[in-house]
Amino acid sequence: MPLTEPYDDNLPQEESVDAVHHTGGEAPEPEPTLPEPVRQRIVALTAAMLPGLPADEIPVPLRRVAKFAPNRRARLGAPAIAAQLTADPLFRQRITARVLADAGDLGAAVVEGTAPAAADPVEVAALAYLARPPGWRELIEASGAAVRAEADKALVDELIREAEQRATRAEHDRAVARVEAEKLRDELARVREELGQLREESRQLARTLRETQARERKATEMLATERGRAARAAADADAELRRARARLAEAEAAAGVARASAKEARSVDDARLWLLLETIGQAAVGLRRELALDPVDRLPADFVADAFADASAATPAGAAARARDTDDPARLDQLLALPKAHLVVDGYNVTKRGFGEMSLEQQRKRLISGLGGIAAQTGDEVTVVFDGAERMHGLPPSPRGVRVLFSRKGETADELIRRLVRAEPPGRPVVVVSSDREVADGVRRHGAYPLGADSLLRRLARS
Repeated sequence: MPLTEPYDDNLPQEESVDAVHHTGGEAPEPEPTLPEPVRQRIVALTAAMLPGLPADEIPVPLRRVAKFAPNRRARLGAPAIAAQLTADPLFRQRITARVLADAGDLGAAVVEGTAPAAADPVEVAALAYLARPPGWRELIEASGAAVRAEADKALVDELIREAEQRATRAEHDRAVARVEAEKLRDELARVREELGQLREESRQLARTLRETQARERKATEMLATERGRAARAAADADAELRRARARLAEAEAAAGVARASAKEARSVDDARLWLLLETIGQAAVGLRRELALDPVDRLPADFVADAFADASAATPAGAAARARDTDDPARLDQLLALPKAHLVVDGYNVTKRGFGEMSLEQQRKRLISGLGGIAAQTGDEVTVVFDGAERMHGLPPSPRGVRVLFSRKGETADELIRRLVRAEPPGRPVVVVSSDREVADGVRRHGAYPLGADSLLRRLARS
């Protein structure tokens, strides 16, 4: 296409400009408001043509912009290019001639005032702004409307995509909600089942509580009855005591009389007593010789120990109620001073009360070593009993005079202690150290002396 000067209905000749200036004629119409895509395309077309213009045809404000790199020219020089296109019609005509030459048929159609239907509306508006053929403002408005319609269409498409995405997310959330609802229904069924079990347990506990309360009322009634019987027995005992005191007074009076006569016969009685004791001693020697009894090297507790020496350990002792008989170490010393006394110790009952912060092995070692000192001081027989469930293999040898026993499988240390007490002959002093009230009550019925664990702990601390 030949390079021709385009028609510009807003470009006045020199005479018309002077006439307008001197006669005060009408000023040209103001520049239209361009859509942003159209403005950017006009600046891009102008920036692309700047290097092709002779240096004297480039306006002074744009000469520096013309030297920029192509990718920076339109971006950095956009304000100056737009201002120069608006203020310098001659510069715009020069740019337009080169732009139309590059546009080909589309540029020719725009110069003729028409726009092909398939043409880009932004490109048409940019060429119409530069060439300014008749009706160019309408072309720019139509292109702006098309640009806005395309932007609206893009916005609508974006809204549709967002709506589809929201619908997809909503469907996904609905599926997740259905899964969660199924889980919640399963959880609700499980909770209802547990609630039914708890209600059944509550009914059972209520029945147990009622039965326990009934037994408690019955025990209270029996206690009141026994208290009445005890009161009557105490009254009878008081009456009997008064009668005994009267008889004692009579006996003391009689004894005073007898004392005077006995004083005379004391020498005879002493002789008789000496003769009786000598006879008893000779009879004991003869009886020992007759029965051929040799000195024993085993004691009754050794037979109890042998009966359960090979039993395996299994079940730990159940918790028992703690109780005290007395915690006075002086009482323990008095009992150990009796002839042939036997000290039986509930091992863990003492160690856990005295030094429970240690390990079980350290508790056993400390107690056994302390009992060895007591055995050495008193010469008494000492037996310490532990629950077999905590038995440790490879224990160090016990001190002299101390026997260490473990309960057999299925038996607690309390039961083994009661077996040891029952194995002793009647009349032998047996001292059992335990703060377990059941142990104390059980051994007391068999004639043993129960003492609290604190009495032994204080005795060990003292020594």
